[in-house]
Amino acid sequence: MPDTTETTRKGRKYNDVLIGAQVVFMRDGFDGASVDEIARESGVSKATLYSYFPDKRMLFLEIVRLQCLSQADAAFCGNILEAPAREALTRAAEIITRFLVSPLALSMHNLIHGEARRFPELAQKFYKMGPEMGKMRLIELFEVLLERGELQIDDMDFAAEQFTALCKTDVWMRCCLQMEDSPSEASIQKVITGAVDMFLARYSSEH
Repeated sequence: MPDTTETTRKGRKYNDVLIGAQVVFMRDGFDGASVDEIARESGVSKATLYSYFPDKRMLFLEIVRLQCLSQADAAFCGNILEAPAREALTRAAEIITRFLVSPLALSMHNLIHGEARRFPELAQKFYKMGPEMGKMRLIELFEVLLERGELQIDDMDFAAEQFTALCKTDVWMRCCLQMEDSPSEASIQKVITGAVDMFLARYSSEH
């Protein structure tokens, strides 16, 4: 599969296509999103759309990549690296948890899960754009907190994977199974608080 980051960033209608496609994917899901509807929502012709993205999967992956970058940047905006451990981890957990249960993230998960066996390169690209990049950002945060003496971690990779898993719990699973459309704010806050409490119980240097 061609690398979307190198082959599609041309033309004044490029951003219109991405905005329109995201609207359609979030509303209709990957399978329900037609090229005709994406072109209509974007205000471009199908020929223009295909000139940027000859494959619907490529378009979806580019949206995934941009969303993952946006979430990573949001998690590290402001002074998170200067914040105390609990505050910094709470902000990171909030970004992760809210993103995981968002319509777009759930659509990403369903697409990758359904297509991974037929298109393993799709799953590989998704992993690098999403989970792997998120793990690297968390490790960056952990290293700062470790250097300040607020955390004690031997295996950074494993700790980052644990932190992300703690931000899922049953809320994420219920959303994946379409048992719940939108978690309550109380449910989200419970996950965030629980994730940080559990992580600090294991890795805080204060005990």
